[in-house]
Amino acid sequence: MCGRLVLHTPPAHLARFLDATLDLGLAAAATPSWNLPPTHLLYGVTHEPDGNRRMSAYRWGLVPRWAKSSTSTAHTINARSESVAEKPSYRGPFASQPCAIPVNGFYEWESRDGHAKQPYYFSRVDDELMILAGLYDRWYDPTLGPAAPALITCTIVTTEANENMGGLHDRIPVILEPSEVATWIAPHNVEGRTTLLRPAARGTLRHHAVTPLVGSVRHDRPELLDSYQPPTLF
Repeated sequence: MCGRLVLHTPPAHLARFLDATLDLGLAAAATPSWNLPPTHLLYGVTHEPDGNRRMSAYRWGLVPRWAKSSTSTAHTINARSESVAEKPSYRGPFASQPCAIPVNGFYEWESRDGHAKQPYYFSRVDDELMILAGLYDRWYDPTLGPAAPALITCTIVTTEANENMGGLHDRIPVILEPSEVATWIAPHNVEGRTTLLRPAARGTLRHHAVTPLVGSVRHDRPELLDSYQPPTLF
């Protein structure tokens, strides 16, 4: 499960990296984070009808357009690749509302008998931005009627882990190479998207232990990424 991200690169740089036009106001409102949790904003790139790419802000934790409330998103921060085309919350977005989500990296926790869970930070070996496969949806509060503003939310697609996870977890985000972004974000290219629902090539990622302070979102600073020596088990 991917439940905590690192996103400190400015949106303007993210947009240039993915050859996208940045929504107005995003650059000025951006806040870097070294410990970004669900319900906070991510940036996603979509393929627009005019053929260009657009980068917009999305609240992390997908709210399906048919949902009665926008408050319960704990179980929709990730979408399993094995069922993404069938589950009611995701099948519509998978068919026509994909997005590519650039981040610097993500955290995962290792369970250790008799000890507190140990967090690890994952990033790309080549130091480039990590592009995650995402889906988005628009929700309108039914109590507000036709004038309701859109709440735009997203989820990150995960798949079975491979060697990149170092045995720390059984799931891994679907990570796109820059050359695969066009295939993923093409609105109605379900067949093409399906071919990308697999773990990244072996050796794409690296990881190292980081301080347990990452476990609290009250801590958000660059030093969280520093290498950390966990206590020995014995």
